[in-house]
Amino acid sequence: MRIDIKHVETPEEESAVISVVNVTDSVRGAIDLLENQCATIPVQHDDKTMMCRIDQIYYIESVDKRSFVYTKAGCYETKYRLYELEEILSSRFLRCAKAMIVNIRKIRSVKGEINGRMRAELLNGEQIVISRGYVKELKEKLGV
Repeated sequence: MRIDIKHVETPEEESAVISVVNVTDSVRGAIDLLENQCATIPVQHDDKTMMCRIDQIYYIESVDKRSFVYTKAGCYETKYRLYELEEILSSRFLRCAKAMIVNIRKIRSVKGEINGRMRAELLNGEQIVISRGYVKELKEKLGV
C-alpha cells in the first residue's frame, strides 16, 4: 500500500483520503483511528484503571448517574458522563435512548416494533431498544 503525506498550514486543513478496492476490517480500524481523537478511554474494573479501545465498545449505558461500558470482554465503569462520551466518540456511535449510546458497527440487525421503537441485535447477541426519538437518525446512519 502506498502512503502519501502532504503537509498543510493549519489543523483545519487536515484530512485523509483512503482509496481501496474493498472496505475491510483493517480499513475500518484505520478509519476509526483517524476519526477518534483518542483511540481509548479509561475504565475501571476491580479497583484497576484500564484503557478500553473504542472499537471494542458495544454500547455505553448510564444507570444511577454512573456510566458503564459494555464490551465483549465484560462491563466496566467510566468516570465520563454520556454527553462527554458523545463528544469523545466517533460518528460511529449514536445516542439510542436517554441513557444509552450504541456503536453502530456492532449492530447485527434491527427490527421495527409496533410502538415506533426499534430493537437492535448486537454482534454479541444482546438486544437493545432504540427509542422512537432516535430511530430516524439510526436509519440514516445505517442507510436503512
